[in-house]
Amino acid sequence: MNKHLFWTASFITASVVLASCGNSAKQAQQNPADMAVPVVTTQVSKEHITGIDTYPATIVPINEVELRGEVGGYITAIFIKDGQQVNKGQKLYEIDRSKYQAAYNQASANVAIAKANLDKAQKDADRYNKLAQQDAIAKQRVDYALTDLNNAKSQLAAAQAQADNARVDLNKSIIVAPFAGTIGISQVKLGALITPGSTLLNTISSDNPIAADIAIGQDEIPRFNRLRTAKTDSLFTLAFSDQSIYRYSGSIYTIDRAVDPQTGTIKIRLSFPNPQHALRAGMTANVRVLNNDTGEQVVIPYKAVTEQMGEYYVFVVNNNVVSQRNVKLGSRSADKIVVREGLKEGETIVVDGIQNLRDGSKITEGDANKQSQK
Repeated sequence: MNKHLFWTASFITASVVLASCGNSAKQAQQNPADMAVPVVTTQVSKEHITGIDTYPATIVPINEVELRGEVGGYITAIFIKDGQQVNKGQKLYEIDRSKYQAAYNQASANVAIAKANLDKAQKDADRYNKLAQQDAIAKQRVDYALTDLNNAKSQLAAAQAQADNARVDLNKSIIVAPFAGTIGISQVKLGALITPGSTLLNTISSDNPIAADIAIGQDEIPRFNRLRTAKTDSLFTLAFSDQSIYRYSGSIYTIDRAVDPQTGTIKIRLSFPNPQHALRAGMTANVRVLNNDTGEQVVIPYKAVTEQMGEYYVFVVNNNVVSQRNVKLGSRSADKIVVREGLKEGETIVVDGIQNLRDGSKITEGDANKQSQK
């Protein structure tokens, strides 16, 4: 009897213990989902922002020409130093002028002879015309004189054309700068023989103003068309790799004629003053363009933003419960970013601990780092 009671009591006690353990395990499984997640929050505020879009740029000359001789011969003089600044019309190279000078002298002499022949033919024609009026000479002789006069005029025109060509060749034996700019490293030395239209002498490029080329998406073309006529200063600035900003602002020089069908972009050429010649063709920089984010804007820490399938979200707090909200982002500056749509000033958002949240999670202000380490 006592043994039976002991066994029954033991069975009841064990059942109670097992039930208690089962309930504790069940509660342990349910509590984490219902527990408040410790996070760090901040209040959404507005700040004065200078919104800037950045585009990789290459510095290029507005004008650049390869210098080649139009006449052949040996280089007899080089008037400039490599890398020198030159003015329009300044002498750069001289090609042996002796044969071109001789050809011009010969052509000039032929012009003088043709003028003398024309003068004689004119006098003969005048004299024969007077005699013809007095019936003192045959009409045929007058016709011959007029023919000689016309031939003399044609010979003078031909001689003058030859002299003009000879003068052009003589002038072309001196290579001059077609515009003001910087000359490159000479590709020929004194005494070098050059071939007309073939031998490269040097390259000259303009450098004040100088240009910066960027590529923009075709959807940005309307915006840049508006910027082209904008009167606002400092719309376009240059930033270098060391984060320094070029002292002069630029303007749109031209927009290319067509969109590249392979990339969907179009080239924009910007013009910048370059009086100190600090910008050199071939340099790389970033063009900074003011955008619509300039002014008082809603700004949040960038780390508060999450991305899902190309969409951006933040966790907004209301009565210690978070809701995931889609936002439209603007310009980013350091560790902050502009929110163009989706948030209002004064709302509270989560900035730390977002990796532990989902839509509808309960939160509490705490050490989000400890929670993330569990």
